[in-house]
Amino acid sequence: MTTTEKIANAKKRIYELERLIKFWNDSDHDESKIVNFSKNIENKVA
Repeated sequence: MTTTEKIANAKKRIYELERLIKFWNDSDHDESKIVNFSKNIENKVA
């Protein structure tokens, strides 16, 4: 993995953590919330 790829991955992770922190600290709304993170789902047959 190149340095550029490592930096890109770190920035992506920081962005995700900032979103989580904002979600946890958001006390303005008491209703249910959903954080939309992209997911990688693999279909596997057992």
